[in-house]
Amino acid sequence: MYYDALKTFVALADIKNFTKTAEYLHISQPSVSLHIKNLETEFNTQLFLRSPKSLKITPSGEILYDRAKQMLAIYDQTKSDILTLQNEIKGKLLIGASFTIGEYVLPSLLVTLQQKYPELHLEVMIGNTDEVVEAVQLLKIDIGLIEGQTTNKELIIEPFMEDELLLVASPSHVLAQKEIITIQDLHNHTWLTREEGSGTRNYLLHVLESNSINIKSLISISSNQGLKEFMTQGIDGLTLLSKSVIEHELKRGTLAAIRLEDHIFKRSFSYVYSPIMGSKKNTSMFIKEINNKWHI
Repeated sequence: MYYDALKTFVALADIKNFTKTAEYLHISQPSVSLHIKNLETEFNTQLFLRSPKSLKITPSGEILYDRAKQMLAIYDQTKSDILTLQNEIKGKLLIGASFTIGEYVLPSLLVTLQQKYPELHLEVMIGNTDEVVEAVQLLKIDIGLIEGQTTNKELIIEPFMEDELLLVASPSHVLAQKEIITIQDLHNHTWLTREEGSGTRNYLLHVLESNSINIKSLISISSNQGLKEFMTQGIDGLTLLSKSVIEHELKRGTLAAIRLEDHIFKRSFSYVYSPIMGSKKNTSMFIKEINNKWHI
């Protein structure tokens, strides 16, 4: 296609000077002359009347001028449409999420993605932090959202949201009757926690260990919902859960948040991905959407 020649022709018809047209298009003057010559050969007609002092377009040139602008506009629009199609967000996005994020944080973002990118097919795998990290490493998913940490140096991990955890018990628990408690009050109680590999479990165990809290017994349950069910049934135990997990139970009064003197429990939620997956269009879009919604 004579795209460059037509572009040069239109510019020359507007500017009416070979030297200034060359400067405008950032090409050499001989290139301008060659483009015009090629067009005149193609259409077997003279497009400009040249004289030492002026340059005038011919009737044939007038016809080509109008059509050339149309052809250039169609070409540019076609190129734009094709680029838009190539950059369109569609196909499949495989997301891994740890339980707290997948069940209580991620859904609001998925609603936004569904509205913005109707041709994007979303698949979500929910597991604990270790399971999500493993799936990311094995390239089974495009990106993972975790509440714990990973020391895997092959993966990229970035925090995106701050999460507050609350000390929780059944309303009938002895500590729930107090307005505020101290670390000493936490000794010799039963604690409920998530299964091994859970970021919430690792955080709880870190809190217990770093404060030298003696525990009476430890009960492991493999889901947030299971933990809540045990506690709402009145089990005599304590736990730490994300505020997002228990806000409905706190409003209904089926669980109680216990205030611990001089302590606020906070951690970061992070997204983790392989550098290979990070270059994928859908993955980079998802990272951008996460940062727009929750950037710390």
